[in-house]
Formats: sequence, structure tokens, C-alpha cells
Amino acid sequence: MPTRYRDSLQERCDGQMVATIDTEEKCLLLYPIADWMEIERKIEALPSFNKAARRVQRLLIGHATDVEMDSNGRLVVPPVLRTYAELDKKIMLVGQGKKFEIWSEELWNSKRDSWLEEDNLGDEALPDEMMTLSL
Repeated sequence: MPTRYRDSLQERCDGQMVATIDTEEKCLLLYPIADWMEIERKIEALPSFNKAARRVQRLLIGHATDVEMDSNGRLVVPPVLRTYAELDKKIMLVGQGKKFEIWSEELWNSKRDSWLEEDNLGDEALPDEMMTLSL
């Protein structure tokens, strides 16, 4: 964990976090424990007879694993999650507000370059809320 996040994570969640898979990309999602608990409650509340909801429940909750940041800011990611995200020696930790994404450096660079090269989003138009943002 980069130094700039360590103190905040120690204060916020005592280094207790949850890692799970991303259902859309080959990366991991890493949440402070309190934020994960809120998300988990919402996922559990989804109707289990809905196939899409059940898929999300199985994948996100089923792969959710407690991880603890040690005194040097390191996290031990279980092999099953490392394999899913194709993690090797070099990784990218990408901040996403209340969570982090953990990517293999190679896959991240490839995806990032692909996203930067896209000149249109096809059928996926930006939500109206994005049009009010000034970046």
C-alpha cells in the first residue's frame, strides 16, 4: 500500500480490508472493511431468484476475502484472487474513491491504452450527470 494511504487506512479501518473480484474486468476490488460491509448488505438484499443478481452475489460475496495491512503496508492476496487477476510481480493500485482496484501492471497498461484510444463509446453514452461535471 503506498505510504500516502497507510495512515488513513489505519485510522479508518485499522488496516482491515476486503478483497474480491471485479465482475467486469480481470482485476480485484479492495475495500476498507466498513465500506465492504455496507456493500455486502446491499448485495445480500438483492433478489436471489433473479439470475443476474444471483450471479453478482456468487461472484462478489463468494470471492470476498479479509485481508489485513501489516505494519509495512503490505497485503497478502490469496492465490485464488491473484490467479483471477493475473497478478505477478508488478501490480497497479488504482484509487477509485471508496475502494482500490488491483491490476497486473501489464493488463492495466493494455486496458488503459485501449480506453484512451477509444474515440466513441458506441451504444454506451455518458450519463447526463457526467455532462454537468467540470474537470
